[in-house]
Amino acid sequence: MSIPASFFGIVLGLVSLASNWRGAVHLWGMPPVIGEILMATAFATWALLAVCYVFKWVGQREAALAEWQHPVQCCYIGLIPATTALMGVALAPYSRELANLALWLGAAGHLLFSVWRVGAMLQGDRDIATITPVTYLPSVAGNFIVAITAGTLGHASWGLLFFGAGLFMWLAMESIIVNRLLHAAALQAPLRPTLGIQLAPPVVAVTAWLANTQGAPEWLVQATWGYGIFQLLLLIRLLPWIFKQPFAPSYWAFTFGLTALSGGGIQMTLRGAQGAIADMSPVLFVFTNVVLGLIVIGTLTLLLQRKLVPHVAAPARQEEA
Repeated sequence: MSIPASFFGIVLGLVSLASNWRGAVHLWGMPPVIGEILMATAFATWALLAVCYVFKWVGQREAALAEWQHPVQCCYIGLIPATTALMGVALAPYSRELANLALWLGAAGHLLFSVWRVGAMLQGDRDIATITPVTYLPSVAGNFIVAITAGTLGHASWGLLFFGAGLFMWLAMESIIVNRLLHAAALQAPLRPTLGIQLAPPVVAVTAWLANTQGAPEWLVQATWGYGIFQLLLLIRLLPWIFKQPFAPSYWAFTFGLTALSGGGIQMTLRGAQGAIADMSPVLFVFTNVVLGLIVIGTLTLLLQRKLVPHVAAPARQEEA
């Protein structure tokens, strides 16, 4: 059994959903216990995956190295330091010291991996077919996630720096990824659920900006959130094509963007946004919870069927002479 780094995407979805519920406590008077249970589940999931991934490098080094060297799968490794930083959001109400430790450890790990991975990509000699939305993870997602946690913990001067890194990497990478999707061969069915990541950059950017600023959301922030709505509609239009891949853990790729879209609407409404955003926020909150519920059920079903985690065949033993 080999835990893929992509499983850390589950943590992103759970933490962001829990943050939605934390916001819903203040906006609609929802019971706080739901958000804290979800956050505790996210923390436990992160801890379990972190332990399993360490054991992967100890006991299944060949599989770990193959993932590290894979042109697509390697990008998921960036989720490990990013989710470590995100644990600062989970821990913030309980221990400021542990939350800051998680932030700075995750930020340092993210910078090391991002600079290494993006630097390797800039050297060229890359098959365009290997460029997918997964490429956003080390270059964009990690920067925004560190920015969110930094802002949450009161380090806005640092958070804005990471926000800037994520913002301009997003603008650069989106044109490359969309160009690949338009002109290169169609994504193979197993990779199609990764299109869910396409929703994340604009709405996670909004969340990162809100975490590091105060007051009513500026018009450009609201406009960026509107671009996220458009991305969601595009993904809905593509669902019949994406669903040619049966349910798999890769469908968690939809969760971070969807929960960030809902959470951004909640936070902007709390900070004075009126009209369209305030009207759509409760609908998106319900929709997000339904979609996340279905993905959780599908994941638990695969787990019970022992089909969730890919199995790695043990190397054949050589016969003794």
